[in-house]
Amino acid sequence: MFVDGKAVVITGATRGIGFETAKKFLLDGAKVAILGSRQETVEKAVSKLKEENKDFQVEGFWPNLTDEGEVSSCFEKIKSIFGKIDVLINNAGISSKTHLEDFSPEEFDRISDLNVKAVYICSKAVLPYLKETKGVILNTSSMVSVYGQPSGFMYPASKFAVNGITKSLSRELAPFGIRVNAVAPGITETDMLSALPKEMIEPLIKTIPLGRIGKPEDIANAFLFLASSMASYITGDILHVDGAARA
Repeated sequence: MFVDGKAVVITGATRGIGFETAKKFLLDGAKVAILGSRQETVEKAVSKLKEENKDFQVEGFWPNLTDEGEVSSCFEKIKSIFGKIDVLINNAGISSKTHLEDFSPEEFDRISDLNVKAVYICSKAVLPYLKETKGVILNTSSMVSVYGQPSGFMYPASKFAVNGITKSLSRELAPFGIRVNAVAPGITETDMLSALPKEMIEPLIKTIPLGRIGKPEDIANAFLFLASSMASYITGDILHVDGAARA
């Protein structure tokens, strides 16, 4: 068991990579708080997990991740329920494909707020609890943080910022025994990808040396490892899980 008995908070955990990560941690014996943007999606995700195993220790919350007060209050509730917090996974985020000439200041702020500001707010709010447990912060980056993408510049820019936060906080928090790492997924089977036609997906697969698209479980496994004692001497790292698809 990698994280048996640990209390874990995962943002953006109602679907896709976040949901699969929550399930992976629960199966390994962790207590998990899943955070989402809306009450109905959070409650649906919790119910789905409970249907798989009624003994899963899972709770759901829907704070505004850009509101410091709401996040702090949420983490206090999680601490009161689980008795501690060992791991924070900053997974919530939004992408963009908007070209520069059509990009608005509002879209810029929306992406920056959730992909960067929320990482700062959640990391700050969880810090007192992680100091007690010598815990772990894990962030979701992306392979496009390395080489960008042909449109929607603010998404890779935000993930580049996540990389910088990860590396800087790993140094700042190391004296407290807190490790900080990130996982950078490549092309992964999510709702967004499944909506693409087959003629668009097949050329993508040809760009991946391992010859397949990643599964949410591949990303969840990376988070599980980095959260465990097996990664006790790893901090400040950006772990690429992309089948060597980097440009």
